[in-house]
Amino acid sequence: MVDLDEIARSVQKAGKNITKRIIICAGTGCVANGSIKVFESFLNAAKELGMDVHIELREENSGTFLSKSGCQGFCQKGPLVNILPAGILYIRVKVSDVKEILEKSIKNEELIDRLCYTDNGKVCKGQDEIPFYKKQHRMVIKQCGIMDPENIKEYISIGGYRAAKKACAEMTDKEICDVVLESGFRGRGGGGFPVGKKWSLARSQSASKKYIICNGDEGDPGAFMDRSVMEGNPHGVIEGLIIAAKATGADEGYVYVRTEYALAVKRMKKAVKDATDIKVLGKNIFGSNHNFTLHVMEGAGAFVCGEEIALIASVEGKRGMPLPKPPFPAQSGLWGKPTTINNVETLAAIPMIINYGADVFRKIGTVSSPGTKTFALTGHVLNTGLIEVPLGSTLRQIIFDISGGVTDEKGHVKDSNFKAVQIGGPSGGCLTERHLDLSLDFDSLKRVGAMVGSGGLVVMNKSTCMVNIARFFMQFTQNESCGKCVLCREGTKQMLLMLNDITEGKADENTIPLLEKLAKAVQIGSLCGLGKTAPNPVLSTLKYFKDEYDAHVKEKRCPAGECANLISYRITDKCVGCTVCSMKCPVKAISGERGQKHKIDVIKCVKCGICMQSCKLNAIEKA
Repeated sequence: MVDLDEIARSVQKAGKNITKRIIICAGTGCVANGSIKVFESFLNAAKELGMDVHIELREENSGTFLSKSGCQGFCQKGPLVNILPAGILYIRVKVSDVKEILEKSIKNEELIDRLCYTDNGKVCKGQDEIPFYKKQHRMVIKQCGIMDPENIKEYISIGGYRAAKKACAEMTDKEICDVVLESGFRGRGGGGFPVGKKWSLARSQSASKKYIICNGDEGDPGAFMDRSVMEGNPHGVIEGLIIAAKATGADEGYVYVRTEYALAVKRMKKAVKDATDIKVLGKNIFGSNHNFTLHVMEGAGAFVCGEEIALIASVEGKRGMPLPKPPFPAQSGLWGKPTTINNVETLAAIPMIINYGADVFRKIGTVSSPGTKTFALTGHVLNTGLIEVPLGSTLRQIIFDISGGVTDEKGHVKDSNFKAVQIGGPSGGCLTERHLDLSLDFDSLKRVGAMVGSGGLVVMNKSTCMVNIARFFMQFTQNESCGKCVLCREGTKQMLLMLNDITEGKADENTIPLLEKLAKAVQIGSLCGLGKTAPNPVLSTLKYFKDEYDAHVKEKRCPAGECANLISYRITDKCVGCTVCSMKCPVKAISGERGQKHKIDVIKCVKCGICMQSCKLNAIEKA
């Protein structure tokens, strides 16, 4: 039996002579920006400077410990370098900065201002001073930016697997289900179904074989919460799976990860192997009579496989397609056996509930939606990235306090430029200025026709065409439809064609009523969640931005100036006849003598916008 306390002591003993720690963010975003090269540069530069910098904790090692972490959240500012215990966070670190960091911040504990984040001119030393971090409540992703995700011993040293041990060795399956039910914890995969109820249903099934599946098939555009948790804290996900398996009676599980998440796949596989090697997974874990084996399976990238039945079909080697319910997976799932499916974030939060109890968990969030929620914040905001806030927080707090405000087309903060937020990806809906103070929880969002969904938040400014946004999401869901049911397969296709007509100026007065009627039919009659929620972006934009649809159809005009077929350009009196625009125009649609105001031939113009982009005097504008 694994001795967690002994492992924790060995880690603490090995690191007793370490005085500083440099943590390089090695989440996907920072890796793409060169953080691995930065990591290697620290080793090379330390050697050149004769400094003690180590990548392994050993009793004979002293000085500075260099390690990698998962996503630290501040994705837009990567590569990120965190220095402890000084609490320094450096942003956009380049290889050329490494030597200076070692000489100044590690040797002499000096702060390098130019590498720090600045808030309205104020230099922020670290996360405690940066609004993006200090206004969050990080629980699920707290360790992602600190811990080495590929080191199981470090996870154990900070209390890892204690909840799994408690659940397996000290609690009955009913007691686990009761605690989770009492906590009010609702699944973070989108629908917000009570986790304790789902587990209790699976627990009550009489079967010699049961399964548990972690749904890591995160496919929403702009969403990367589950990926970041798997990359940054894979053992937290495994611990949640062990507890869920004990509660439901499962002895075998699968972590289903989309194959595009190469780093998450790699780290999950290593974590499963390491946990198996030290007997955290396997037979009679933690000295109990509970057996649990775990596999990592790569999905082929089909969005529909995020739906439970389609996911199960994919694991079985079949084409991912939904089936009518009941029976539910908890009754008859993988290979006809009772199966429990939870998403990554749900499972990663479970150890906290077991460790601290239902009452402590309920103190965060709202009465009906306790706990926190991670969001992938993207779009027209100053700071994008991965955040975690209590459920019940508002859009105003997230957009203006945490992310730093709404930006215009040039990246300047202009809060009055806020237009809308798409929440929950293609399955969600649009929220507007009137919803800025709405409580972001499962029930409040459902009442206004939106949903938490996976947790994607795409902020849009006034330069965004809402009809085009609806068209974008409809194109995505239409492409991802498995084609099994007619309403989803044909309905989404026809909705997309109508949206294309609207954005191209081909729609007539019957198009919008027909679009709305068809959207409601698809919503009611589709077989699975993909089809039922596919019309949400259309219906929500029709509800809150009907005037934009009308302008496209009745006036053949795009108010945001985004739909190419409905745009025309004109040259204003600012023109001094420099001829730059006429030389840049690919179809020679601009004419005029040097020194005189030019003209655009609207017949020849292909509306590419190059003329407006090339004019340094801003003399060309959209008509």
